[in-house]
Amino acid sequence: MTTETFEFQVEARQLLQLMIHSVYSNKDVFLRELVSNASDALDKLRLEKLRDDSLDADVSDLHIEIDVDKEARTLTVRDNGIGMSYDEVGRLIGTIANSGTATFLKELREAQDAANAEGLIGQFGVGFYSGFMVADEVTLLTRRAGEGQGTRWTSRGESTYTLEKVDDAPQGTSVTLHLKPADPENQLHDYTTPWTIKQIVKRYSDFITWPIRMVPEAADGEDAPEPETLNSMKALWARSRDEVSDDEYHELYKHISHDWREPLETIRLQAEGTFEYQALLFVPSHAPHDLFTRDFKRGVQLYVKRVFIMDDCEALLPPYLRFVKGVVDAQDLSLNVSREILQQDRHIRMMQRRLTKKVLSTIKEIKTKDADRYATFWREFGTALKEGLVTDSENRDAILAVTSFATTHAEDEPTTLAQYVERMKDGQDDIYYITGESRPSIENSPHMEAFRDKGIEVLLLTDAVDEVWVDAVGEYEGKKLRSVAKGEIDLDGEKDEKAEGEREKQAEDYAGLLGWMREQLDEDIKEVRLSARLTVSPACVVSDAHDLTPALENMYRAMGQEVPRTKRILELNPGHPLVKNLNEAYKEREDRSGLVESAELLHTLAVLAEGGQPKDPARFVKLVADRLERTL
Repeated sequence: MTTETFEFQVEARQLLQLMIHSVYSNKDVFLRELVSNASDALDKLRLEKLRDDSLDADVSDLHIEIDVDKEARTLTVRDNGIGMSYDEVGRLIGTIANSGTATFLKELREAQDAANAEGLIGQFGVGFYSGFMVADEVTLLTRRAGEGQGTRWTSRGESTYTLEKVDDAPQGTSVTLHLKPADPENQLHDYTTPWTIKQIVKRYSDFITWPIRMVPEAADGEDAPEPETLNSMKALWARSRDEVSDDEYHELYKHISHDWREPLETIRLQAEGTFEYQALLFVPSHAPHDLFTRDFKRGVQLYVKRVFIMDDCEALLPPYLRFVKGVVDAQDLSLNVSREILQQDRHIRMMQRRLTKKVLSTIKEIKTKDADRYATFWREFGTALKEGLVTDSENRDAILAVTSFATTHAEDEPTTLAQYVERMKDGQDDIYYITGESRPSIENSPHMEAFRDKGIEVLLLTDAVDEVWVDAVGEYEGKKLRSVAKGEIDLDGEKDEKAEGEREKQAEDYAGLLGWMREQLDEDIKEVRLSARLTVSPACVVSDAHDLTPALENMYRAMGQEVPRTKRILELNPGHPLVKNLNEAYKEREDRSGLVESAELLHTLAVLAEGGQPKDPARFVKLVADRLERTL
């Protein structure tokens, strides 16, 4: 038969060289591309046969076959699918970026990096050319189902390709790669090794609908063994719930997550309509040790038509759900879509919103129906979930609905904000909370004294993220979230005239001491005032209503953000003997230099009582030692 030689266009030549040398960092994906094309060809033939029963095509054993020849160093991927006609080969295979080379080049030049370029190439449907990454020459032999003549296409990936009509081509398409020498330093493996082929197929194409077969190597003197099927073909997410056992789901979870324990919950989702996808997600029963580290790999596996695309697709779920594992299989995405393009894709954003709402509604269902499993979930992942209160305003109400907090109401039973509001005392307008490193330390904080005396419930928040989300949320059902350690606290409600008069008298009596202490402690505090929150302790330090807390300042600094040091407020308990005696001494002495150390000690004790550190530990120890010495 006559063989015709054609030249690639200049732009197409440039693109082909880019495909071979620059785009793919992982050369193994060539096999994914060829298997995916073969799978598509089988799908098309099955559909064509359903539409036209008279089509002269054998559909009795549709499959994909991989054949390696170590001596000739060739690898062939063969299918018995729809195949292509001579004209289709020229149009679809012979021309790179057949949907518009000029448009393709324009968008490619606008791409910022190789990852973006890879995504664009995927959009233009030329993954077939990835074979040139591993081959010096590629030969394609194809015959369209129902036609009598086939076509052979050959190219070395340089400037030309040849087309030839052939009479003896089988139905379907075979792609033969004349492999380059193995080069491990450049991630170019020996693709004539059966083990390597099996590993790639298992990783990228295990859930392809059609069997992927390969004939094992025969031992010396033995007949060729039967073909071995390399893929499981078990797309569990595509099968109805009653067809799949829990054990099968759990095995898939373990394979995906590398976690030997069973998941806490399995979540299925099937979306139909203009954009179809299926999801099979898992909530683990234990948090991984690196959940809160910078290097934690988050995201679920992304498939397109059961072809594996990427392991950790971050765009499908928000960071605060990074503990969720699973598979999402979309029908209308590019096989080579990059992470950068995924971030901008409208369909991906739609999927993320739907998947996020599904996960949150499932957690809510667990919380409603199974207290023990919810307790496990919250213990393992509650801290991560609360990050969404800061970052995801759209789903904030849904997150709050499944969020629980330790509280002074009960030692062991957490509470929700809804339950807190139900228990609020008459006349109480705010939801009170306190933050700190541990429950014992904040329960014994001086800031809690008046609340404990009056029986007012306080949320006990001990996670670092609590310092942030309370400001982001601000209120719940019209009730403000208020820190017991910030601003002025008034728990007396409507005061009678006698109480008002007593408060005014105290303010007048202590005015001199408060002003003098403010001057002495000017480097550390911005105000000294009488306290309404202290009943036992002599003093405490509080932040102004809109100031950053020390813990939040430290958090920002740990993230590399410099924030100015905020001076705080020192509150004194006018009913405490130490404060009373200090006030009397202030009034009686003209020389108050001896009281300066007392004021400094009182301030440092207040800092220590809330879990802070003395500004000068050595000086604090010396002052305390001197005072003790004088008492003996």
